[in-house]
Amino acid sequence: MRMGSYNYYKMFGCFNRKFKISESEPPPDVKEAFWRYSAGAQQMSAEQLLKFMVQHQEEYNCTAEDVADIMRHVFHRRHHQLEMSLSFTLEDFFYFLFQDDLNGPINPEVHHDMTAPLHHYFIYTGHNSYLTGNQLSSDCSETPIARALENGVRGIELDLWPNSTKDSVHVLHGRTLTAPVPLFKCFKSIKEHAFVKSPYPVIITLEDHLTPDLQARVAEMAMRIFGDLLYCPESGYMEDFPAVESLKYKIILSTKPPKEYLGSNHSKEGETSSPKYKDFSDDETEAESEADDKLESDSDYEDYYNCGRTSGNVAAREYKCLIAIHAGNAKNKCLRHVLRVRIDRARRLSLSEQELERAASLYASDVVRFTQKHLLRVFPKGTRVTSSNFSPIIAWMHGAQMVAFNMQGYGKALWTMHGFFRANGGCGYLKKPHLLMSKNSNGDVFDPKLPWPVRMTLKVVVYMGDGWRLDFSHTHFDTYSPPDFYTKIYIIGVPLDAAKSKTRIIEDDWAPYWDQEFTFPLRIPELALLRIEVREHDRSDKDDFGGQACLPVSELRPGIRAVPLYDRKGRKFKSVRLLMKFRFE
Repeated sequence: MRMGSYNYYKMFGCFNRKFKISESEPPPDVKEAFWRYSAGAQQMSAEQLLKFMVQHQEEYNCTAEDVADIMRHVFHRRHHQLEMSLSFTLEDFFYFLFQDDLNGPINPEVHHDMTAPLHHYFIYTGHNSYLTGNQLSSDCSETPIARALENGVRGIELDLWPNSTKDSVHVLHGRTLTAPVPLFKCFKSIKEHAFVKSPYPVIITLEDHLTPDLQARVAEMAMRIFGDLLYCPESGYMEDFPAVESLKYKIILSTKPPKEYLGSNHSKEGETSSPKYKDFSDDETEAESEADDKLESDSDYEDYYNCGRTSGNVAAREYKCLIAIHAGNAKNKCLRHVLRVRIDRARRLSLSEQELERAASLYASDVVRFTQKHLLRVFPKGTRVTSSNFSPIIAWMHGAQMVAFNMQGYGKALWTMHGFFRANGGCGYLKKPHLLMSKNSNGDVFDPKLPWPVRMTLKVVVYMGDGWRLDFSHTHFDTYSPPDFYTKIYIIGVPLDAAKSKTRIIEDDWAPYWDQEFTFPLRIPELALLRIEVREHDRSDKDDFGGQACLPVSELRPGIRAVPLYDRKGRKFKSVRLLMKFRFE
């Protein structure tokens, strides 16, 4: 076939499928709800809309003022009217249901009990928060710190190293080719952006590779930049974690207290301790490990925590007094040993993802018991040089509060993290479910490996989708025809709850209509997430990405809801959304 004939055939033959763009029709369930609550009339009054919101959508706290606000927004957006009408047509009602800010799938407000101690919460946590890209050669900057805080992240990690002249402090991924950023820039960025998204406390995890003099500089810098925002316990350490509500607008430092301070109390007469630098990343130095091993008796801890009242290095003491949450890790130690619960003080333990997997396999109950008293932070393994992430579910199942993620490591694991922390108004703190903080009558804690019975069934209807024609070019998915969309549905949670399904493919339509229902039996709904992914079917290549969303099942609002979709980096599309229904049985 000649090229000219081929092009003619391609344009006007089998590829001649029109780019139809038509107005979306309300699904039958929407029409039925409108006729039922309008009592068969052509108009739905404000009083009838309120009845729909309370009875059908189960928004029991909805008021007449809320309904008036809904109507005001709809008439302003749809009809460009400043004055509100007293009733909705079917088209107005359908338009309202498809507005995710007016009828979203989860509660947009902070609604968890925030008066429990800090360790009762999952905390939105970043890993190597200063990196702009990969773990080996990307630039270090204050910009990703600001971005993370503005997205609701409450845990920031900074690796502290001496600069080349040993007279200042840089933040970088040690012994790599990452270009450093001065610490003061990171601190200033934290101060400026800490409470833009959320008023709840920001925890700065410091990976400290400094000399005592430079630790003193860090202390001085922190006090000068943060001032009264710094949380410093009066006793010099936390005996118990305070309530999250009492820590609003506070910045908390967490690291291992200086080994030099310990050395002044434990070294032989005439000897001085000196730092030995061996590792980088999230592992402690050899000297830190040795110092930590000395803290085995209660008398050792009494001197250690007696901030300002024992002899020792003044610089180290100043630095130590700012460390509100004392930390340790499992390097070169028995896992079960480091998971011991200390009833007399609060602390934080860091485990790599491999260490967490091993601990969960061998000592699952010990891990859960530990997290009922202390903070557990889990960080990515060192081989994730591309800044990829691991599945956070195993850590959450065992109560780990701080699952540290590479916020620039885009992918399905990060989508899960984004979705999990959309709960509770996106404030970065989620109250852990009661089952992770309690014991049964025998003193046993939660065990995710047990064959739990089905405790709840989630029914999901995927009605339709719209908005791609506004957010994508008409040739983005297919040069010669409208897209062929389908939706994939996943349940992410404990192994017995994991499930997946998908809709049929709707060909040649920018506003696909599926109207398909899916049923998911759940054993631990408190830890389950609903992940949604829209794909465009491609006959000759990999299916194209059309948007994704991840939602905590425990936060889903019953009824017909508008679900906004997000791009690969977790940024919300302006227009793309699905119309879905959620029901619990």
